Amino acid sequence: MIISEKKPFEEVIDYLKDSQKVVLTGCSLCASTCKVGGEEEVLAMKAKLEENGKTVLGYKILDPSCNLLKTRKDLKALKDELKEADAVLSLACGDGTQTVAKLVKNSVYPANNTLFIGEVERVGQYAEACRACGSCQLGWTGGICPVTMCAKGLLNGACGGARDGKCEVDPENDCAWIAIYNKLKEQDKLENLVEIREPRDYQISAHPRKIDLKDK
Repeated sequence: MIISEKKPFEEVIDYLKDSQKVVLTGCSLCASTCKVGGEEEVLAMKAKLEENGKTVLGYKILDPSCNLLKTRKDLKALKDELKEADAVLSLACGDGTQTVAKLVKNSVYPANNTLFIGEVERVGQYAEACRACGSCQLGWTGGICPVTMCAKGLLNGACGGARDGKCEVDPENDCAWIAIYNKLKEQDKLENLVEIREPRDYQISAHPRKIDLKDK
């Protein structure tokens, strides 16, 4: 899931300093789960903007905001409002915000900061789990990602700087490679650590990336 958090309202209102009439868009998936882009949050933003003298012409919870074709269709419900609006404020992740920006002529501003791809530990608690590196290593590391969980992204074992099982870069975090070792030991697969792994090929994660499944 894409994990996002709300921007400070002061930053949002500064984006809109030259805009009087605003349309709001949210997202039914990740942003809703993170409590930053569902209907409740969109309506709260609407009220706050109106308290600050803005006119909110309408809103739409896109389903989801990052689906280009679906969003194009959903935005037709705001056709008249978008013609009149000075700006669109997107309560989605960066991907969803960019999708909206592709489809409208208005200035589109983000209401959220996109943080990471993560797992939902419980409502309101999220943990980074994947950096979308383009070459998944989970098959030999016991399901623990060294690219994400190791602060140095090492593919060939621990750096030797851990203290009491904690990462030397951030002592709040457990050393990923100690966790990988323990997991592989439980699975009787410590031989996975003997092979020297090739350095990461950063070319496969060069940005921006695209994929067309029709070519597969």
